[in-house]
Amino acid sequence: MPLINVIPGDKIPTAPMNVRVPVWRVPGWLLVLWWTLRGAFRATVLAVRFWWLTGPAALVAWIWADFGWQTLLVVLATLAAAGIAWWRWHRASWWRFVWWPLLGRWRRLFVYRRGWAPAMATCGLATTFGGDKYVPQLVKVRATAVGDELTVRMLPGQHPDDWGKAAPRLAYTFRVRDGRARTHRRPDRIVLVFLRRDPLATTIAPLPVPTSLDLERLPLGVQENGDPYALRLAGSHVLVGGATNAGKGSVIWALIAALAGGIQQRLVELWVFDPKGGMELAGGLPLFTRFVYDTAETMAGALEDAVVRMRARANRLRGVTRQHTPTPGDSLIVIVIDELAALTSYISDRKVRDRIRESLSLLLSQGRAVGVHVIAALQDPRKEVLPFRDLFPTRIALRLTEAEQVDLILGDGARNRGALADEIPETSPGVAYVALDGVREPVRVRFAYHSDSDIQDLCRRYGYAQVVEGEIVEGER
Repeated sequence: MPLINVIPGDKIPTAPMNVRVPVWRVPGWLLVLWWTLRGAFRATVLAVRFWWLTGPAALVAWIWADFGWQTLLVVLATLAAAGIAWWRWHRASWWRFVWWPLLGRWRRLFVYRRGWAPAMATCGLATTFGGDKYVPQLVKVRATAVGDELTVRMLPGQHPDDWGKAAPRLAYTFRVRDGRARTHRRPDRIVLVFLRRDPLATTIAPLPVPTSLDLERLPLGVQENGDPYALRLAGSHVLVGGATNAGKGSVIWALIAALAGGIQQRLVELWVFDPKGGMELAGGLPLFTRFVYDTAETMAGALEDAVVRMRARANRLRGVTRQHTPTPGDSLIVIVIDELAALTSYISDRKVRDRIRESLSLLLSQGRAVGVHVIAALQDPRKEVLPFRDLFPTRIALRLTEAEQVDLILGDGARNRGALADEIPETSPGVAYVALDGVREPVRVRFAYHSDSDIQDLCRRYGYAQVVEGEIVEGER
């Protein structure tokens, strides 16, 4: 019985409402033609997208059909022999151009693509709008020796920080060791880095000393993707933060070793400050131009001498050049401070402490262009301990005791972007996260470890000849 609309307060019924949906009659042959064309289009798209599977399959079918299985067997045997010879005689290019590309496509198809949509939904990276579901698109998977790099097209409204927070959960979802997000050169994409194994699990042996001084790339260790890590010291100061036994000595000695060639060529002067009484760095005395370790008064005077050298050089270079170039008569000055907090906060004499703070502020703010660089290590990164933390463009966070300390050293939001320095195990000294000025994501590295014998060999090969081995002196030599 049709529904009757009744106007309130009136007894007269209105016309019945028509609720029937119009029906369009389509011929069966047209539906079959549409389904055939759509299926052919999808099959073509899949064949082109997965050419690395469909191409060889089509080639095998063609050889078998036209030449027989014997010819196919000969072709496959020839290709196998060529592949084995390639792998045997030039293994690096074989891994790069054959194995890793094939492995990346295989893992994209059978590891990530199968559970991609559920993973995006459970991690809060998929969304629904207007009744339709939207999932970020997996663009490419690049396999390496240590992990996978997934290029993803983000949805509108998403930010790289959203992926940085979700990366550890995605790593557990896809059953890999660790995961973090990295920005892409295109603003609408993000790169997820998943590690299948950790190349930083073992100690890094001392790296070869560069024969020439290159301040743009000082080799100090290994990155988590297995590539060498090189520090850019030109135009920069370096802050190293870490708890006790976190490996601050590894960073300092790796840097000294990278500068050893320049020290031998009289292109670099090391001014070393060891407030711990000289116990940590005295082994490298033949490499140092100045080594100060006993009193705060002596350290304040040495820093004031560095300020005098800096100002004299600035007056000489003003109007000539904007960047100092090291020469044997006008060398680079690298100031190494093992425990910065001992100079800026733990000195009881207020006047001496103020002198040190004033000198450090001047060196950090004016020294880079004239070839005076500060390398400082500390354990306590609080603001009152290090008031001029922002003057260090390059920052290194070793193992820390609290999560809040990560942002104090590397900058606000660094931990949310993957710098989990508070989760570095005590069994991995020398592992750190490095934040570079202008680079959004911290880089996880492990610095090379130098034993006492390695340090002695370094001093014997690159130290000053006029210094008696083992002698400890203060002041300028």
